[in-house]
Amino acid sequence: MASDQISDQVLVTSPPTGVEQVSAVAHRSLGILKEAPKLPVGIILFVAVVAIFAPLLAPHDSETSVKPIKVFAPAIYAGGTWDTPLGTDFQGRDILSRLIYGARTSLLIGLLGTVFAGIMGVTLGIVSGYMGGLWDQVIMRITDAKLALPSLVFGIFLAAVLSPGLWTIILILMIVFWTRYARVIRGEVLSLRERDFVKLAEVTGAGKIRVMFRHILPNIMNTAMVLFSLTVGVAIILEASLSFLGVGVPPPTPTWGNMLADARPTLISERWTLTVAPGICIMLLVLAANLLGDWMRVRLDPQLRNR
Repeated sequence: MASDQISDQVLVTSPPTGVEQVSAVAHRSLGILKEAPKLPVGIILFVAVVAIFAPLLAPHDSETSVKPIKVFAPAIYAGGTWDTPLGTDFQGRDILSRLIYGARTSLLIGLLGTVFAGIMGVTLGIVSGYMGGLWDQVIMRITDAKLALPSLVFGIFLAAVLSPGLWTIILILMIVFWTRYARVIRGEVLSLRERDFVKLAEVTGAGKIRVMFRHILPNIMNTAMVLFSLTVGVAIILEASLSFLGVGVPPPTPTWGNMLADARPTLISERWTLTVAPGICIMLLVLAANLLGDWMRVRLDPQLRNR
């Protein structure tokens, strides 16, 4: 009888196995996905699938002409054909194919630019908030100087100085948006560094780097994820703006921004559909990213969630 009780106690107090931990994480993740707003998630997943499988989905090459050098109308208009359902641009390139490949370019630039900005901003924010002193003064003064500059104007300046290209735009987005992360994360770290678990880690002899990235970093990831989701849409808008102004990704690589730039001469003609298609794509993706970011902000903030 005594042995049975001891066995029961061991079973109760034994820590969960690795399989149980993975199962618990998967269960929580599935629960969060079920609560997520369906329309924004559906739009983002659709754009991601289109971007990944662009070579299979695009009916034509996005960079070469499929018709003579002339703007052809969509299929629903007189003179249009279902071979090019959205028509062609002024160089005879299929609009639908360019939209599909443009999704790949715009989404890649927006995501990578935001990720790199997040890594840089979170790292500097943690160092600034935890180290304090001269570190804090230098990082925050640079942050303040950057925040005083308009993002679009600063992006145009960097694009004019650097050689144009896809990775150049990603670098510009990183330089433009890292300050958003640094300022917010610093405020979080100033509060966390006074918590008991941080003080206990310091007393036990943990180094500053270990405290920052082993104990503080996991506790600010929720804030970083919300900032990421809210910044993606702004990054896509900035990339489209730079491409529209002619300082973004150089042609013939398709992006939604340079498609709008190419269609500017048609705005006063009957070919207004050339601007509507990329404009709708930008609007839907940015709106979906912002709605998902707002939901994550409420979902991950206990004070807002319990109202």
